[in-house]
Amino acid sequence: MYSKELFNANAQQLCDVGRFLFGRGWSPATSSNYSARLDEQHIAITSSGKSKGELSVDDIMVVDLQGVATADHSHQKPSAETLLHTMLYQRDGQIGSVLHTHSVNATVLSRLYAKQGHVELEDYELLKALRGISTHETQQALPIFPNTQDMVALSAQVAEYLEKNTVIHGYLIEGHGLYTWGNSVAEARRHVEACEFLFECEVLTLQLRR
Repeated sequence: MYSKELFNANAQQLCDVGRFLFGRGWSPATSSNYSARLDEQHIAITSSGKSKGELSVDDIMVVDLQGVATADHSHQKPSAETLLHTMLYQRDGQIGSVLHTHSVNATVLSRLYAKQGHVELEDYELLKALRGISTHETQQALPIFPNTQDMVALSAQVAEYLEKNTVIHGYLIEGHGLYTWGNSVAEARRHVEACEFLFECEVLTLQLRR
């Protein structure tokens, strides 16, 4: 069972990353949700409807891996997308944090390449910021899933994709945003930063080719 000290430490990290992502314009208004693993059965996750630039520890709650709030957090409402987080933690015991953002570039690319089904990122130096990649001479295809309010169906769809494609670092939801993860909040944040840099490069390249 997780300790109060562990919860407070992880909750503070999520508050800090929220201010950073909000400040970069990647988590506007009350969009986005962030989580961190506490133990094998529980995660800390942002409550629904909170501005990510103004988070406090009181805005972070605890749910089990079925998405049910623990008794001491039952007064709080978890994000509607909690199942997209818990599915990842259930699949991979190495995942320590999941971050979901709503940047302009991620949203635009997810709509532009929705029919293609993925955004292809190739031969960028910053791909080496993603865990396990040691050379720019590589290619990452981030899948794009149709947006839906049915989180059970969407989490199952993502899980099925991950069963067949194990070496990916994130995915996009059409017209919605980015999901990425890491073995810690710090690594997940690094993955967000790398992906957002690459998305911006892709959007700028498209503009210059016109």
